[in-house]
Amino acid sequence: MNSDPAIHAAVPTNTISNIEDAINSSFEPISTFVSNIIFFSVTIGGVTFPVVVAWLVAAAIFFTIALRGIQFRGFGHALALVRGRYGKRDDPGEVTHFQALSSAVSGTVGLGNIAGVAIAVTIGGAGATFWMIMAGLLGMCTKFVECTLGVKYRQEHEDGTVTGGPFRYLPVAFARFGKIPAKALTGLFAISIFFFGAIGGNMFQANQTFAQAQNVTGGADGPLGSDGAALIFGIILAAGVGVVIIGGITSIARVTSKLVPSMAIVYVLACLTVLIVNLDQIGPAFGEIFAGAFAPEGVGGGIVGVIIVGFQRAAFSNEAGIGSAPIAHSAVKTRRPVTEGFVATLEPFIDTVVICTMTALAIIIARPQSWLDGRADVAAGGPGPGDGVTLTSDAFATVLPWFPVVLAIAVALFAFSTLITWAYYTQKAWTTIFGRTPRTERVFQIVFVTFTAFGSVVTLGDVVNLADAMLFLCAFINILGLYLLFPVVRRELDEYWADRKADRLVHAESDH
Repeated sequence: MNSDPAIHAAVPTNTISNIEDAINSSFEPISTFVSNIIFFSVTIGGVTFPVVVAWLVAAAIFFTIALRGIQFRGFGHALALVRGRYGKRDDPGEVTHFQALSSAVSGTVGLGNIAGVAIAVTIGGAGATFWMIMAGLLGMCTKFVECTLGVKYRQEHEDGTVTGGPFRYLPVAFARFGKIPAKALTGLFAISIFFFGAIGGNMFQANQTFAQAQNVTGGADGPLGSDGAALIFGIILAAGVGVVIIGGITSIARVTSKLVPSMAIVYVLACLTVLIVNLDQIGPAFGEIFAGAFAPEGVGGGIVGVIIVGFQRAAFSNEAGIGSAPIAHSAVKTRRPVTEGFVATLEPFIDTVVICTMTALAIIIARPQSWLDGRADVAAGGPGPGDGVTLTSDAFATVLPWFPVVLAIAVALFAFSTLITWAYYTQKAWTTIFGRTPRTERVFQIVFVTFTAFGSVVTLGDVVNLADAMLFLCAFINILGLYLLFPVVRRELDEYWADRKADRLVHAESDH
């Protein structure tokens, strides 16, 4: 996050610094304690990695085997559902399959696809890309399971809105442990999602959007380097977020259904330009990726190390198993919960298999000097680069010097879409904790946009680390619930697949 004092608004620098120091010093012991628990690490083959990553990957492998690779068998059907081929306009719910997918994708596709992937292929080499793809393909099945349950147990309100996702299926899953444990685990999940949404899904995105905008407009010496620029930028961004989230999921879905395809096109075109200019290097790059996956060079722990790097980046990027995406997917218009399970499988495919791979290929093929230097540093036992956005920006700049501006646009689009989607996730957590009334929802919206404006100004340090830890605490709770309710998912799928084979599914009105 940007700590350059030039970004601080029209508030005395010492005051801002004191606020930052107070926040960081207060949260540091809490952050360290919680992070050490949530990101408890083990060492295999000389490589240390968080247990939460193994927990996420093990679940993805189990679900894929148990459902016989439904993410692959049902891929074509998922596309048909997104195109609106099945269902009726009066099906219960708030948004279409395409809008639900767009809303969920907007919450996962973000800076992790740009900065995180760049760091992964630096630390793990080109071979990390192969394992990212594998993890993305497996994670598709985890999304299938959690989003099917998100719709299955959703609650429809009198005003036509719905509340679904883990807030509804976790109490059912944990009911066997007793009422108090079920409420406690669900409440802990809601608190964790809220904390991450307000800080990591909100303030961090606002901060990085301003930092990138400032960077491409002349840095500290440019128009966004003056006193007050950060606060004004944050207020404008907060106003835009507020206008969208007041309308609820239908408003968010309308925006993301246009924004997500646009930002994907902008970013993918930027990556494709790098690839086309270096067309003769695409084949060798794939060869390097495959070879590096099984015979990595300069990676701590060898093949085990590169597998862990790839799987960890994919798990952190597409959020499969975290429990966030089912909140958006549960608002879909459908009478068959499993239909949204199919649609949800496309989310990790877009996020990890397509966008993360495009980023990795652009860097590997362009081979910017910053990436080569980072690889050399890792090979020498160093930590590698700390700023992945710069690596990706440098890869774009090898083709056209002004490509970093394209990246800035992509970052802004990614961050805004992530902001408004996490506003919806966080509001559902808020109403789970404080109750669902027009007043509590309006209070939440005021609090959320205030955090957005504040995020452009203040460096949060350990607060963000704590927020990340809380997000992955959700993974432990959510996946346990998925295991307990897995028989329900299998039954739903068997019934639906039998109806599909017998041509008993309801076709959309336009098909008649």
